[in-house]
Amino acid sequence: MEEQKFTINKDENSQTFTFGNPPAELILDLGEKLGPITLAYETWGKLNEQNSNAILIVHALSGDSHAAGADGWWENLIGPGKGIDTDKYFVICSNVIGGCRGSTGPSSMNPKTGEPYGTDFPIITIGDMVNAQKRLIDRFGIEKLVSVIGGSMGGMQVLQWMVAYPDTIRSAIPIATTLKHTPQQIAFNEVSRQAIMADPDWKNGHYYGSAVPAKGLAVARMIGHITYMSDASMAEKFGRRLRPDKEPFKFSAEFEVEGYLHYRGDNFVKRFDANSYLYITKAIDYFNLLNGNKKLASIFAGLKAKVLVISFKSDWLYPTYQSQEIVKACKLSGVDTTYCEINSTYGHDSFLLETEQETQLIKHFLNTVSNGHNGGKQ
Repeated sequence: MEEQKFTINKDENSQTFTFGNPPAELILDLGEKLGPITLAYETWGKLNEQNSNAILIVHALSGDSHAAGADGWWENLIGPGKGIDTDKYFVICSNVIGGCRGSTGPSSMNPKTGEPYGTDFPIITIGDMVNAQKRLIDRFGIEKLVSVIGGSMGGMQVLQWMVAYPDTIRSAIPIATTLKHTPQQIAFNEVSRQAIMADPDWKNGHYYGSAVPAKGLAVARMIGHITYMSDASMAEKFGRRLRPDKEPFKFSAEFEVEGYLHYRGDNFVKRFDANSYLYITKAIDYFNLLNGNKKLASIFAGLKAKVLVISFKSDWLYPTYQSQEIVKACKLSGVDTTYCEINSTYGHDSFLLETEQETQLIKHFLNTVSNGHNGGKQ
């Protein structure tokens, strides 16, 4: 197999912020230290003189800081006059720590060895990702965000902001997410991790400078992508159609759905690091806001922010009952909460694709947040 390497394509709008130089490293949730840390981030719009019009966008598992603009993963939602209006708001999105799109992660250089971290990189949590983002927000001199918004793993980060920094946000929009990972959700991630670690090119995570575990990572992405779609969307998109260019071999990709999964897996290898996939999926699995036998009614106690929870009817990876549990926890804590379930057939991917309906909901919600602050002045 031809040697493959993932690449980092930095947008011209991309910037970096480095902090945590020894001895002031970031103390991670599991007790280890990490530093220095670099966060890659992008911004859109202009921060006002009061530093009061900022919105933080947080990304999902395979996302990055390029949320808006050409080829941005939420380009239809973020921009001038759009749902998250950059004529009105200063929008920030950073790549999470543990990632491979410019932020410090397993593929970054370990200052102690002069070699890439590989699996010497410490285990991270959603809380660690959010703590690093807080450093970035502080760097801008922002005392209070208008909102923090994200779907899937991004939604977990939103929930973590609600718990860890309740006084720093005026509103929050968790989309297609959960308070904790279930055994089934953990199981899917574990099968994906095993696919990567079973690849002979993984080399216990120290493969940098040589062939990457391309086959294992591609299979992991194929597994993940199945969970992102729905039975209805697969039936509509592929049916049982055979590929016109199928190879004359019994176990080649004969069905269109098979060819699609191979395509998605092969392309993912070109832009993502296998070790980052391992670390980030483990962080997702660790996520549990009910840790320590916390009661549902106490999770968001004292939170003054307004909350909009969005779910999608066909999402079976993070089904609507999990979003409803978030709403229940907010309501029990006396939090001003709005809930909307969107009727979509796209499955979990709906949070990336149903931007027209999300635009209507988010734009109206943010207007209610803005109108309640300084007479609507930003």
